[in-house]
Amino acid sequence: MSGKNKKQFGVWMDSHSATIVGKEEIENGEFIILGNVKNSGPDNNSNENASNNQEIALTQKFFKEIVSKMPNIDEVHVTGTGQIQGQFIKFLAETPQYKDAVSTESTSNRMSGDTLSGFITKHFN
Repeated sequence: MSGKNKKQFGVWMDSHSATIVGKEEIENGEFIILGNVKNSGPDNNSNENASNNQEIALTQKFFKEIVSKMPNIDEVHVTGTGQIQGQFIKFLAETPQYKDAVSTESTSNRMSGDTLSGFITKHFN
């Protein structure tokens, strides 16, 4: 798949944080860190139902903060630990403006920003 003129992004994420990388210039830019997003998680709540609802709302907010750093996604590769990557890809597929984005995923341990940039560069080349 040719990466020419496509808005490509990479995300390393777990349930608490995400690091987003993308190209500084679409045509010939290098992948750089675009931002970091934190998910504080639910408060201590004695009501299980309220806690579950709060967790769902916070996860949606977390996903929206991530995509706000990735305008007009053509392709995204999501990596990290846990099951949150699958949930994020499902969120993209169910959101009208991102439903046509090509999403792939892999599992990896936490990476530094430079390592993540290199990993995503290799993935898209």
